[in-house]
Amino acid sequence: MKKSLKAVERRVAVQLVVSHACSLPLCVRLRYEPADPYVVRAAFFVDCDEPVEWVLGRDLLADGLEGSAGHADVRIWSAAGRGDESIYIALASSAGTALLKVPVQDISSFLEDTEALVPRGTESGLIDWDAELAHLLPHG
Repeated sequence: MKKSLKAVERRVAVQLVVSHACSLPLCVRLRYEPADPYVVRAAFFVDCDEPVEWVLGRDLLADGLEGSAGHADVRIWSAAGRGDESIYIALASSAGTALLKVPVQDISSFLEDTEALVPRGTESGLIDWDAELAHLLPHG
């Protein structure tokens, strides 16, 4: 049995971009759990009882800090260095699309905390491969 590591969690104030002239404040809770080491869960708190949750690749977030990353449902790019210290996250689903503007420093420091817990490239050592295979193989 692998030792249990604590999770990294951070609440981040973001802007939901409605148009060039209008955006709305939104709270997002980012959560990283070593038991699921490749992903970051982003819970968006909107006008409902339950948050809307998206699962984002940790590497995708890190790559978005450096340039443009992702395709299809999730795209991330940085505007840092162009007078805007933000990272943009575009999310698309059958319900619609959302463009979020997030301070680069918030994403950067969150990722630094996750990498202090689980360095990039070491994630596979935390996965219980026997349990994963048991879910895939027929029981009989």
